[in-house]
Amino acid sequence: MTAPSHSTSTLPHLPHHPVIVVGAGLGGLALARVLHVHGIEAALFDLDASPDARIQGGMLDIHDDSGQEALRAAGLHTEFLRRVHAGGQAMRVLDRYGTVRLAEADDGSGGRPEIDRGALRELLLGSLPEGTVRWGAKVTGARPLGGGRHEVRLADGTGFTTDVLVGADGAWSRIRPLLSPARPAYTGVSFVEADLTEADVRHPASAAVVGGGMLFALDAGRGFLAHRESDGSLHVYAAVEAPQDWLDGIDFDDTEAAKAAVLKEFGGWDESLRALVADADGPLVPRRIHALPVGHRWDRIPGVTLLGDAAHLMSPFAGEGANLALLDGAELGRALAAHPGDTEAALTAYEERMFRRAEVSAAESAANSALLFRADAPQGLLDLFVQGV
Repeated sequence: MTAPSHSTSTLPHLPHHPVIVVGAGLGGLALARVLHVHGIEAALFDLDASPDARIQGGMLDIHDDSGQEALRAAGLHTEFLRRVHAGGQAMRVLDRYGTVRLAEADDGSGGRPEIDRGALRELLLGSLPEGTVRWGAKVTGARPLGGGRHEVRLADGTGFTTDVLVGADGAWSRIRPLLSPARPAYTGVSFVEADLTEADVRHPASAAVVGGGMLFALDAGRGFLAHRESDGSLHVYAAVEAPQDWLDGIDFDDTEAAKAAVLKEFGGWDESLRALVADADGPLVPRRIHALPVGHRWDRIPGVTLLGDAAHLMSPFAGEGANLALLDGAELGRALAAHPGDTEAALTAYEERMFRRAEVSAAESAANSALLFRADAPQGLLDLFVQGV
């Protein structure tokens, strides 16, 4: 893809990139990689100071029909399989009393292998030409210039112009307002994250409770969701249906006080489950779960689109967020490659497919949120697994 000619008298001080992607998360990187495979250059701008500026999160299950399809399009599927966490598809479902209601081993036949988010990001980053991502580049806004072109401004006062602007910048996207007034809304569920390091040695009882993969310990309006990471640690989410301001009343600078406040919500739970928070190493991290409206979409605006959470932020209860971001990036890249010289045809084709699948997944995520924490939990989750057999 080449940039169209434009008068040097118009915005002469701004460099031009044919494709600008705001955000170097999984979706933005997948887009850049697929474009690179097709010989199309993209420039990514990310506010992080470097690739290692922050921890990238825990394990991801990458689905065969979405995330893995994106990695095939990117030419990275074989390398991905070399990095998956063996045994990570194991699952345990417990009630509040610690009774095991379901236990499934990972026999290697599942279609959702687990990988550390950081390892997957490193794989995508390593597949791109050096300099593709501009680190420490915080986008503050963008405006249309006409004819599908846009100007993008950075916090340091610099800017760029582009023919194709892609918002891959997550829940609180700076690009979304060009297309939609929608903003994420609180779903009614809050998480508190905790980590137990070197679990087999330092926390063997908790390691046994979680098992080799994913744990769901559920009751009405409450739950512990946890998974074993590839480094042997346990990553735990204490989930609570609560008002939006519940987390504001907890002092997370005082870890012991924070643990006590969280565990107050789990009175009467088995001590083996409460230990997932009580014995946590390091500080607890609060997270409010937000989502965009199910079926969020917009009218076609020339030269700009969204992918991943910027387009369809949903709760994590269907495991689709990262998978859809990867697939969005891959499909957008393929659409742009398939319509050289006709950006609008490419964006229209991409958005039609993206809107349909995102609506289905967002509805499933919302339904699963209600199902996981309903009055007879964990029965709803058990019924769901039976239906899926």
